[in-house]
Amino acid sequence: MPASEGLLERYALAMLDLLAREAPVEHFEELVREAAREGAGEDALASVTAAKNRSLEVRQLFARRQQREAGLSALVDTARDLTQPYNLDSLLTVITRRTRLLMGLDMSWVSMLAEDGSSRVQAADGYASAITVGFLVSSGGGVGWQARQRVAPFWTPDYMRDDTFTHDEAIDHVVRSEGLRAVMAIPLRYENATMGVLYGADRNVRHFLPDEISLMTSLADLAAVAIERTRLLERTRTEVASLAGEVTRAEESSTAAHRLHRVHRSLLHQALGGGDLDALMERAAAELGGALLLRDPVDKHLAHTPDLPALFSGPGSTRVDHPAVDRVCLDARATDGLVRGDDGAGGVLLAGPVTGGTENLGTLVLCGARAPSEEQERLLDLAAQAVAVHLLLQRGTAVAEGQVRDELLHDLLHVSQLPRGQLAARGRRLAVDLGEPHVVVVARPEGGSQSRANAWAAAYAQRLSGLKYVDGGHIVLLLPGDDPAGAARSVQRELSAVLGHPVTAGAAGPTAAPDEVRHVYREAQRCLETLTALDGTGGTASPDELGFLGLLLSEKQDVARFVGSAIGPVLEYDRQQSTELVRTLEAYFASGSSPTRAAELLHVHPNTVSRRLERITELLGPHWQEPARALEVQLALRLHRTRHLLAEGDGAAAPGQALWASTGSGTP
Repeated sequence: MPASEGLLERYALAMLDLLAREAPVEHFEELVREAAREGAGEDALASVTAAKNRSLEVRQLFARRQQREAGLSALVDTARDLTQPYNLDSLLTVITRRTRLLMGLDMSWVSMLAEDGSSRVQAADGYASAITVGFLVSSGGGVGWQARQRVAPFWTPDYMRDDTFTHDEAIDHVVRSEGLRAVMAIPLRYENATMGVLYGADRNVRHFLPDEISLMTSLADLAAVAIERTRLLERTRTEVASLAGEVTRAEESSTAAHRLHRVHRSLLHQALGGGDLDALMERAAAELGGALLLRDPVDKHLAHTPDLPALFSGPGSTRVDHPAVDRVCLDARATDGLVRGDDGAGGVLLAGPVTGGTENLGTLVLCGARAPSEEQERLLDLAAQAVAVHLLLQRGTAVAEGQVRDELLHDLLHVSQLPRGQLAARGRRLAVDLGEPHVVVVARPEGGSQSRANAWAAAYAQRLSGLKYVDGGHIVLLLPGDDPAGAARSVQRELSAVLGHPVTAGAAGPTAAPDEVRHVYREAQRCLETLTALDGTGGTASPDELGFLGLLLSEKQDVARFVGSAIGPVLEYDRQQSTELVRTLEAYFASGSSPTRAAELLHVHPNTVSRRLERITELLGPHWQEPARALEVQLALRLHRTRHLLAEGDGAAAPGQALWASTGSGTP
């Protein structure tokens, strides 16, 4: 080996060793200087320098991935922190502090829009003197105004030297006073409305990287959800306090009024404390003296007290469906008030709507043997308010965590070469075990509200410990289990009921490898596209259900699995009994499905062929000769024959040899 090649190999190995040890940059530079001191030629020194540059690029790539993982982990912690029951001022203080620390900035602040259109700073962190709470933000310029107009992040590496946007003198004065250089503004949006702007700034020139902009955008989305939830809670507390005051003033001397006030306050305290829904229902039922049932806006069961099923189906039953309950729930939604009904067994039902503002969240039903009193009616209405607060709190928490869950499934579907251990760790933080079998379902609503479909998908995925992602008009679900067909049917059935429109779904899997989810997702997409091409809108399909089409659509053609699903029982019977059912099947199809001609090809009596066909029918079922099934059986026979010949090393059948050539001996 020439000396220069030996030198290059030695220094290349040294570079790899430094990468493995995560050595600082100066150690790489020292290797180049050492090569120069050893008298390396110009070409060799250039090669060592190139190896050093490429090693530093790899080192930087690793550093960026670690930084992104740390950012996502911090974002999950932030999401959980923002779900705590703060008042609005405390929440905004937490948001600004989290923003500054998460992004490594010198300063952060939040401005909120008022009803008159003005924008004022509500909280700030890291400020010196200029930006304080109550500062009026001009609407004529600055990065915040740009972010609101574009409904997108806007940033500048050096604010005062950047003339690509409109400046405002008042804002420029603040920027100069604080000594700020790099500034980023992210609009705070909730349900297509802007409520304010989240700012981050540095006192040095700084070019924000795409990962940093994405991280701060995710933080702003979480902050917007938390702000809206806190506003709703404060309005609820105000309304509760107002209602409690009215009850106290109007019926101060009434024992019943005092009890209503006490129970209402207790139920709301339990709901605001983040307790379990079942525990809240049991507490309300104990005060009402009856059993309770909760349904969602489309009459899907949400919760019930333990003693409810026995009222309709007897002890030990878990069913709570009943026509009388269906009727009273429909009447309560139609009238938007309390409705009485007959349970069909001499008892009385009392149903009341569960609402949050103008939104219908479901129906609460009281089941009892006696007619409810006026006090019970009022108490059921108050219990419905407490249940509404609990459901809204659950939704706010689900939306905050949903941002992080959606990003994990996005990476599984679209980002290649992510370390499997890193993906598994992210899944564990979200209570998703990616090491267990999962299936992918791709659902396409054929009408209805897309936002409603997305909300249902988020709740459905979280309930099953899965993940959800919205790709255009398609909803992608990663669900635990090993039955893609069953998962697709469940998704199609429930989502169709929620939307009131058909839903088409394709599914594939299972897989227990995070880096295989992308391939399973593409198979599920192809199943959905095949359904559309075959005019199967509103149906479901998986590779197994599509038969040989599924074999063609699969990225990993599992021929053995297809053959086993089509003619597996016949193959097993031949193996165990030393019969010739496979040979008979081949001859039967080769003769145009004529038992007589098949008997001639096999040199047996026609009655023998008939008996064998009867046995095949017992094994494959009565419909194996129908056109679609017969096509799969014939394809499976050919694939089995080809695999058999290849296994023997023959390569192919001899010219003129029939495909149904002898495979054994004996009779059925």
